[in-house]
Amino acid sequence: MGPIIRTPTAQALFSLVRNPLEAVPPSIFTEPLVFSKTAGRVTVWIADPVLVQEALVKSATVLGKGDQVRRALGPALGQGLLTADGAHWKWQRQSVASAFRPASLEALQPAMILAAEDARDRLLNPVEGTADIGHEMMRTTFDIIVETMMSGGHGLDVGRVEQSITDYLEPSGWTFALGVMGAPHWMPYPGRGKAMAAVRFLRTSLARVIDERRRGGKKRHDLVSMLLSASDPETGRTMSDDEMVDNLMTLITAGHETTALGLAWTFDLLSRHPDIEQKVVNEIAQVSAGNPITAEHMPLLAYTRQVFSEAMRLYPPAPIITRTALKDFRLGAYLIPAGTVLLVPIYAVHRHALIWRDAERFDPDRFAPEATKERHRFAYMPFGAGPRVCIGSGFALMEAVAVLAVVLQKLSLTSVATQPPVPLMKVTLRPRTSLVMTVRRR
Repeated sequence: MGPIIRTPTAQALFSLVRNPLEAVPPSIFTEPLVFSKTAGRVTVWIADPVLVQEALVKSATVLGKGDQVRRALGPALGQGLLTADGAHWKWQRQSVASAFRPASLEALQPAMILAAEDARDRLLNPVEGTADIGHEMMRTTFDIIVETMMSGGHGLDVGRVEQSITDYLEPSGWTFALGVMGAPHWMPYPGRGKAMAAVRFLRTSLARVIDERRRGGKKRHDLVSMLLSASDPETGRTMSDDEMVDNLMTLITAGHETTALGLAWTFDLLSRHPDIEQKVVNEIAQVSAGNPITAEHMPLLAYTRQVFSEAMRLYPPAPIITRTALKDFRLGAYLIPAGTVLLVPIYAVHRHALIWRDAERFDPDRFAPEATKERHRFAYMPFGAGPRVCIGSGFALMEAVAVLAVVLQKLSLTSVATQPPVPLMKVTLRPRTSLVMTVRRR
């Protein structure tokens, strides 16, 4: 049996409020499985890739998202792809799947490159020679997702949307802590009023986009059009406006924030490893021959893709997968009772001593083709795993490579802080302080 960790309730709740990453049992970085008990509730932490696969694939039908996820994300995302379960999740996923097929994604590459060029040009004129790379990447990935999935967004206030997402996620530690305590959903907590105001603004803005599209106008081939025409293959019912807002909210918040964070962490890591950065710059120069980056260059930037993959190993944007057992089931040698919360701490799996040699080291060669083949497929899960793996993983990788190539071809970014940033979990994995970087032309 794995170690049993009993954490004093007050200590555990304080950790959840301050930074949920601190509530991860240290032993899960070296053990395959850990049981913890807090406030009388048992939680199963899973790090062994074999057991992760068993839970998230073999037992996927007996695991639900659970109350903690809905408590943290439900007010904003409703019953969209990230929060729904069962048949309601399945038909929604089928409805948007075609937007993320390889052929569909390839058609989006020019828009990704154009947004990356806009970001590069903004960075060329930084205030006082520095830029908050996290903020710049949030703006860039938001521009990409709005242009490609919503045909320009019809006047969405980009700055306010970005701030609203931050306002909503900021008090997420409180929602996790109150969920562990079993507190009622209405219980107030610091930042709740600001978070709910942010939700109202975001959902109202997207409802306006849907309403304008329903009333006609130019026909567009984007995600909004797909949602408008989607129907359940079994019942024939179509999505309500609220359900469409649920899914647009999911794709905007989850879709742009996670990639932006992955890019920000990547730029910081490259700044601290100039030898690796030079290899990326050399690859970009060789592939592009000094010409502007185009869609044809994307498949050839293999090492650049490896760098982004390694950054997401060290700093997975979605650091924990949460599931709740809907009924009793077996996991390896254990019988897991219904109601048990299971956590897959991706952050710990990606730094696990039994899986990765010298796990804390930044080494993109881990993602060379041969190294990848030798590793268990559930040892690396930046986009989740199983049937609920992130539908936008291909989209994210494509835009990340485009942004890195366009920016690094012309610019050198150097982190101002001498020490690596401390990761802070606010649903997604953010740096505790802003990633301010000095910007220079190459």
